[in-house]
Amino acid sequence: MNPNQQSKTAILFFANSAQEEVKHKYLPKGKALFDALTNSTLKTVEKTGLPYFHFTEKQQIGATFGERFSNAIQAVFEKGFQKVITIGNDTPILKSHHIVEASRQLESKNVVLGPSLDGGFYLLGIHKTHFNREQFIDLPWQTSSIKKTLLGLVRSYNDTQITLLANLSDIDTKEDVQRLFNFSSVLPQELVQLFILILKEFVWITTRSFLIVTAQKRFIYFNKGSPSF
Repeated sequence: MNPNQQSKTAILFFANSAQEEVKHKYLPKGKALFDALTNSTLKTVEKTGLPYFHFTEKQQIGATFGERFSNAIQAVFEKGFQKVITIGNDTPILKSHHIVEASRQLESKNVVLGPSLDGGFYLLGIHKTHFNREQFIDLPWQTSSIKKTLLGLVRSYNDTQITLLANLSDIDTKEDVQRLFNFSSVLPQELVQLFILILKEFVWITTRSFLIVTAQKRFIYFNKGSPSF
């Protein structure tokens, strides 16, 4: 937490602990991966110089994701800030310049959105005037339609001006890890090494499954019974 009240803009780092993350996302080396992602993101946030608040499951309030996320945004506004930039820990190619650009855009825009490739978003910057807690709670969070629905909601408000940042990829599946591995040159070495271990683990699982299926097929083939004459 870095509550520098000289700024009217604060970052909400909304990310659970690694222990909690692995309950909802299965990836080999999951705990080590999410620990590394959180540490890397915190360093990125600190480079911006903006005040920030890290909400893990210990600080979050609510029964659903929508409630927890909306309540966290509201809590930051209640600290006196006029603009909030929310990010998670699952977009490793997110850099400090993306966040700084979002802050700059919020000087003249009401909403800034960083779209992710799966139909969600990795960053949301929003003015207090364009945040309605009750309406946000009811959005289809954690679905592929959240970006479209969220944009539809904020566009329904008066005088809405929106900026879209570059599309980035987040981590939910093996395919995401494979895609992000192509950006190894700009990722922390710790993450690159974990990506290699994760991909090797998936190759081992796939190979083992193939061998088991092949063995079962052979077993069935040689036990069809005696040939008829």
